[in-house]
Amino acid sequence: MRVFTCKNRFEDMMTCIYDAWEYALKHGHGNVKLMREPVIQYSFADEYVHIEADEEKTKKVVRSIIRSISYGAYIYVYYATLYYEDTLDDIYRFLNIGFREGAKVTTMLTEPSVIRMMEYKRKVGNEIHYSREFIRFNSIDNKVYVCHWEPKCDIIYMAATHFADRMPSEHFMIIDDNRKYAVIHPADGEMYLTDLSEEELLRLKQTEQYADEYRNLWSTFFETIGIKQRENAKCQRNMFPIWMRKHAVEFMDGKNEKMK
Repeated sequence: MRVFTCKNRFEDMMTCIYDAWEYALKHGHGNVKLMREPVIQYSFADEYVHIEADEEKTKKVVRSIIRSISYGAYIYVYYATLYYEDTLDDIYRFLNIGFREGAKVTTMLTEPSVIRMMEYKRKVGNEIHYSREFIRFNSIDNKVYVCHWEPKCDIIYMAATHFADRMPSEHFMIIDDNRKYAVIHPADGEMYLTDLSEEELLRLKQTEQYADEYRNLWSTFFETIGIKQRENAKCQRNMFPIWMRKHAVEFMDGKNEKMK
């Protein structure tokens, strides 16, 4: 068995699929496996091949999926690359069926890989929706809006497109503290991704301590709008999971501990 491995980035994963497919055309799809790095446990019986991202190969894979299967299938693939667990081999098996069966692959619910891809899309989509609702920005000198977020899935760029559409003339950035990168949106400019060093991340974390009148206003609103007699902590946890509250201003000041 030849195991193709790559970094956890979209371009790397698409290139990995391209190279694995090329190898499988000669040796069979059953003789290849794909894994995202880091590889936790190696097998002495397998041969491991690290794959680096290639822009042309990425474009070919994306173009082939859209043209030979469907755009809907490409959405399944893209969302699966954002999932927090290793989905690369499932993507490969899904495409193996898709290139054979065409657009109907997304309705083939007896196929395990298709079911898993549907589940990845659902969970990633839910987290994107949550982020649009629960991301909180701090205003820095009324010039730049900064948000820290620690999503399970790699979804901050998808979340940022929502805010770019609604705040096109504002400078803002959304920082993924877990993955150590940020989406930067210059006012009236194009968004882009950038990796952050440890020093940069540490400095940016201090932005949550800045005095912000809107932050105080939001916390006050959160406290006063609730009806004490109708408090329901269990319902609130369902609507706003605890793991998402770390950077939510209404919970950061310790005023609302009783609601946790």
